[in-house]
Amino acid sequence: MTLRIRTATLDDLDIVTELEQAAFLPAEAASRERMEQRLLYFPNHFHLMFNGDALVSYISAMPSDERDLRDEMYADARLQDELGSWEMIFSVATLPSYQHLGIASQLMRSYLESSREQGRKGIVLTCKEKLVGFYARFGFVDEGMSDSSHGGATWYQMRLVF
Repeated sequence: MTLRIRTATLDDLDIVTELEQAAFLPAEAASRERMEQRLLYFPNHFHLMFNGDALVSYISAMPSDERDLRDEMYADARLQDELGSWEMIFSVATLPSYQHLGIASQLMRSYLESSREQGRKGIVLTCKEKLVGFYARFGFVDEGMSDSSHGGATWYQMRLVF
């Protein structure tokens, strides 16, 4: 496997949207239109991992000076603040056939390093209960149930302070 990581461009819209739809339930997955807005406003906060020419995993996030991840951020890419202290992770998506191979872990380590280098205070994300342990391995702390009602699911907010 030859893996490489790079940031996204608008040219990646189709492949990123396809992976988003494959990795999340329909009620949770971002639409093509939302993905396009995110790629227009903060493409450098999408880290894509390829195996050869195939996109196998990605992380998308939005810089913000707000302390908590709010549902409105998913819907409005204009809420981003490039100089913000925090990275708000929206998606950590990996093709099902590449899950449980350490792909997402490798990409997360790379993303964390990049965020530190940018001088952020840290990273905030929400996840389902079954993934709390996965993110805790990177130093994220579970802050309990989030106020999010995104996709009708129960989410836990986690925070990593650098």
